[in-house]
Amino acid sequence: MESLEEIKTRVEAAVPGADISIIPNPGPANQPSLLIDNEHAPHVARFLRDDPALRLDHCSNVTGVDWLDRTVTKKVKVKKLVEGEEKEVEETHEEFFPGYLESVYHLYSMALKQGPVIIRMRTADRGEGARLPSLTPVYRSADFQEREIFDLYGIRFDGHPDLRRILMWDEFEDYPMRKDYREPDDYEYEPTPHDDVLEKAKQHYSTRPQLDGAEELTAQE
Repeated sequence: MESLEEIKTRVEAAVPGADISIIPNPGPANQPSLLIDNEHAPHVARFLRDDPALRLDHCSNVTGVDWLDRTVTKKVKVKKLVEGEEKEVEETHEEFFPGYLESVYHLYSMALKQGPVIIRMRTADRGEGARLPSLTPVYRSADFQEREIFDLYGIRFDGHPDLRRILMWDEFEDYPMRKDYREPDDYEYEPTPHDDVLEKAKQHYSTRPQLDGAEELTAQE
């Protein structure tokens, strides 16, 4: 199969205006990916699927990623006058990166037995209205997986044919897979709390006597 650099070059020629960059993966898998701008992502996906040399016709899985706001500290060497003499000194600089959400797609060619090619999209931020284009119209197998990402991360996929919660109930608030998600201290589905849940339940009912799990159940009934 072509290298990721070659694929990137051909995609950019086939989809004018597409903004694509290669994201390295420092982990053991060493699988770099293509970051695609949201506007052109569906067109890029169609090219990857339909191009005769690639024929990436199968989307095996779609995952969500939550990146919190972060500050990166870097040490840089700069030249400064020290006691009238120019010297190279090391300074610490901090750079702030606002958070965002991602959807990551692993594409394979069943016809040509090659892959994966990994593509990803990023939201503008982690806000309530975080949006990405749906790739379900291109890859039908992305349907339920994008719904799962919507349910657990809160990404709204524009163009999805049936975007609704798939694991949590409709009235559930918040998104359990986000890194800043905090579990509630009261679980309706666990009437006899135990372990960590019991400790949270005790805090929730701090104005009442501290009971063990069985007594708590009896009191609630």
